Amino acid sequence: MTLTHLRWGSDELSLLISLDPSGPARLLAVGEPTGLPHANADLCARLARRALPLVEIQAAGDGRLGTSGKRHVDGGLSRRLRCVSHEEGVEGKVHTLRVRMADEVTGLRVTTMFRTRAGVPVVHSEALVENAGDAPVTLEYVSSFALSNLARHLPDGESWEDGLSLWLAPNPWSGEFRWSRATLGERGLYDVGMAAYGQTGSKNRVAVTNTGSWSSSEYLPMGCLEEMATGRALLWQIEHNGSWHAELGDRFDDVYLTLSGPTDREHQWRRRLDPGAEFRTVPAALAVVPEGGLEAAVGALTAHRRATRRPHPDLVQLPVVFNDFMNSLMGEPTTGALLPLVDAAADAGAEVFCIDAGWYDAEPPGTVGPGGVPGWWDAVGEWRESKPRFPGGLSEVIDQIRERGMVPGLWLEPEVVGVRSEVAGALPDEAFFRRDGVRLAEWGRHQLDLRHPAARKHLDDVVDRLVHDYGVGYLKLDYNIDIGPGTDGPTGTDSPGDGLLGHNRAYLDWLDSVQDRHPGLVLESCAAGGSRTDHAILSRLPIHSITDQQDFRLIPAIAAAAPTAVTPEQGAIWAYPQPWHTDAELGTLLVSALLGRVHLSGRPDLLSNRQMALVQDALTVYKTYRELLPHARPHWPLGLPCWRDGWLALALDTPDGTTLLALWRREGAPESVTVPLSAGGHPRVLFEAGVRTNPEWDEDRKGLQVSLPVEGSAVLVALDPS
Repeated sequence: MTLTHLRWGSDELSLLISLDPSGPARLLAVGEPTGLPHANADLCARLARRALPLVEIQAAGDGRLGTSGKRHVDGGLSRRLRCVSHEEGVEGKVHTLRVRMADEVTGLRVTTMFRTRAGVPVVHSEALVENAGDAPVTLEYVSSFALSNLARHLPDGESWEDGLSLWLAPNPWSGEFRWSRATLGERGLYDVGMAAYGQTGSKNRVAVTNTGSWSSSEYLPMGCLEEMATGRALLWQIEHNGSWHAELGDRFDDVYLTLSGPTDREHQWRRRLDPGAEFRTVPAALAVVPEGGLEAAVGALTAHRRATRRPHPDLVQLPVVFNDFMNSLMGEPTTGALLPLVDAAADAGAEVFCIDAGWYDAEPPGTVGPGGVPGWWDAVGEWRESKPRFPGGLSEVIDQIRERGMVPGLWLEPEVVGVRSEVAGALPDEAFFRRDGVRLAEWGRHQLDLRHPAARKHLDDVVDRLVHDYGVGYLKLDYNIDIGPGTDGPTGTDSPGDGLLGHNRAYLDWLDSVQDRHPGLVLESCAAGGSRTDHAILSRLPIHSITDQQDFRLIPAIAAAAPTAVTPEQGAIWAYPQPWHTDAELGTLLVSALLGRVHLSGRPDLLSNRQMALVQDALTVYKTYRELLPHARPHWPLGLPCWRDGWLALALDTPDGTTLLALWRREGAPESVTVPLSAGGHPRVLFEAGVRTNPEWDEDRKGLQVSLPVEGSAVLVALDPS
């Protein structure tokens, strides 16, 4: 085998890979086929000097070569890898590439698996490490994706620290999807000039990491590198529901990116790989577009998300869900409180009614437990109905839900067991997260380890019983603790990070098994609002709660940005009308939900006839176009929303040429705005409440002129094709 350069991929996205029998394979470039460099020897040699091995591996006893600082590059084992072979394949619309490498010293065999899909400029990547040697190897880091030469398109003389910007998305509880852009220099990564003296670079990095079982509690597992001048963009997502790590650094006057799951340095992860054992990395996906910036890359990744998720009827039907929690019963359901809500929800137009937290609570309503939450908080786990709350049985309420034409649903928090629950004593210690033989507890709860058969059987029995006994068609799966780095496992031999990784994967497997047994059952993803917004979960569950925000004035900034990470047909947004809301306020909170999945709540049973008519009108209109949402592409004509922006806009372009546009005017914003759009159309108001508006297309300014006379109001507009 001689040194070769492989161009591989689809018409939309291709890879240039150096296949070197005397060294590791290296990914030299990624992009549209016409934008890849020609595979001439001199150019490829320059690219290869800066390129990383196809997989970066660090193992105990090998460390890294050079003073890499905290970076996860230049692993000694990675440098020893030798390219052995590669294999291309086609599976329907999916092109696959496997590149195999080997290390003669340890006997490790490393296979990188790339996938591209026709029509989608996204590459999907993961790696498999197998120990074919005769001695154990302890892994400390394995990359899912490693790419260098990210500044290769910049013109001569332009510095990458100024020419490249990095989008990141802090994801605070109740303030999710806070995207912001800054140059690499502004992020703290500078060209310190040392490459001219034979050094690699600055040894610094921009690192974004998540530790624990909430995958997105601080940052979304995403990021985007964008060329300031051209809008060329590279957007990534790490498709994992636990700990992950992303870093960018400079390397020989260029920039690299590495993506991975848990690591030793950041997450207490190590994996002892005995002879014959193997380890698979968490997946990652990368969208690359030649222009259009983050917005265009989001469109590409949206197509990837839709193509790689589990099919479900809910993703087509998009029923309106009423949930009795948010700004409603707040975890204190009873028969007396629920029955009026059931009737009001049905009258409003809801199609699913989910009884939320507290339906199992035997303690008196209003009892306060640990941390100021209801008394049931540290006693959950058995998931049996509360007789004091439902003296006629929970079936009395569920029967009423069904009689009113709605699908009944229940709230569960399956992964936790309260420290006061009888289940905590009935299950063995090995079924829970432990450290040094001690069960972990967080906010009055233990964490189940779903690798243990007793833990899994417990949850299977719960779900099967609820489906059989009550006929529920909807389960909201919540998760309100972050258990930390992990567990040493049922046998006490795991590193904490590897124990968490094992549970993360077992949880995904459990979700699949539940849906295999109950294919019509809808499982909703929720984790303290949007604290587990990742494609590992979203590829399996059809609906996802994006926030716990209780202030309707703050929800628009969340709802407008949510499609960056969640497809519109999956993103559930609260709409909680109250009798004291003005018409304009009702318009704001309803419009916020109308370009996603509607989660109706609040107190519709207390609304006036006029207020109820507004809610009914909004839901009636929603049902006229919701079939367009699973095929719509989001964009932001006023830019991605900042938390305090006065005007916010979210547009969805649909395949039939219609654009759905939600606009919010917030406190302090001017009365009118011109919304720039790429093409004109005939605007018509789909829904508004309060003072009427009359949007008009301005051909000279190529935008839609909209006036909202009342601060704190909103409108939903459709622009039909010209």
